Amino acid sequence: MNVLIVRPDGIGDVILSLPVASQLRQLVPAVRIGFLTSPIVAPILDRHPDVDYVRTMRWTDSSSVLRAAFTDGVDAAIFLKPFRRLMWAAFLARVPLRVATGFRWYSPLASRRIYEHRSDFLKHESEYNVEMLKGLGLSPGPVSRPALVLDGEERSAAAQYWTNLPTPRVVVHPGGLSARRWRPENFRDLAVELAQAGYGVVLTGDETERSTFERDTLSQRSLPDGIRNLMGRLSVRELMAVIAGAQVVVSGATGPAHLAAALGTATVSLFDPRRNNLPARWKPLGTGVLLRPDVPTCEKCIGDVCPFWDCLDRLTVDRVTAAVGHVAKTPARLTILHI
Repeated sequence: MNVLIVRPDGIGDVILSLPVASQLRQLVPAVRIGFLTSPIVAPILDRHPDVDYVRTMRWTDSSSVLRAAFTDGVDAAIFLKPFRRLMWAAFLARVPLRVATGFRWYSPLASRRIYEHRSDFLKHESEYNVEMLKGLGLSPGPVSRPALVLDGEERSAAAQYWTNLPTPRVVVHPGGLSARRWRPENFRDLAVELAQAGYGVVLTGDETERSTFERDTLSQRSLPDGIRNLMGRLSVRELMAVIAGAQVVVSGATGPAHLAAALGTATVSLFDPRRNNLPARWKPLGTGVLLRPDVPTCEKCIGDVCPFWDCLDRLTVDRVTAAVGHVAKTPARLTILHI
């Protein structure tokens, strides 16, 4: 049986989809497992023992290109998020089994439907994902922590980025797309405070995040020794290897937190109070501390008219620094703190 898992969105989304592949491998040992994802995210799946092949797509691809992604022997497609264009492409490609949620107006494009509202936030995203295996007549079990794979050469190459930096080593990731952000100057001040306390600090982010961070912060204050700015310089696989060489990763509720969890590195994750960003559904499946401001949960961010508009600013640099120190010493489990 050839099963294609469809999840063409963010890094964290794909990592939290890996338990589907792992449980599918356990339940159907002879299965051939593929992933359909974006070209940016695809490299994180390299060498994973439960992923036999990876196909990529862009939202600018034509309908014929999308349809081709479901050919070459795909027996079943599991849509962990029901993107209409992709479900239509699988339907036109005549994939025999098409598993998706049953609550969308276009759900009849699926031949097997799962009726579960993820918007209820009753379970973690990884648990919702493995429930989709029921569409193949399987009985999924409890979710284990997803794991990513790096080889020795990748780890050795990344070690150069930590050369001459003290330990403990901390990755500070100021970027992120899926969540409200702590202010760039807070991330800068955190990096400075950690360096002054004797930590080795590496800054990570893509080129766009680097440009924003440097524009907003480095014109005001330079970085001292003990901080290495790698923003805009790392591929996804290089970022993984740098994270694997750290003791702690500090970020918002975004991809690098999930990368760290899957690589066995502890996290300090800053979650905003929006309902669609609740830790119950989106926390990284690893060890560390999750910080969330002690304000009411909101349905969506309404901007500076909100009386709690300063929600993330209530997470002070000193408090996050203390959390890093705590995690560096005792990273045994994930603790959720409301500050």
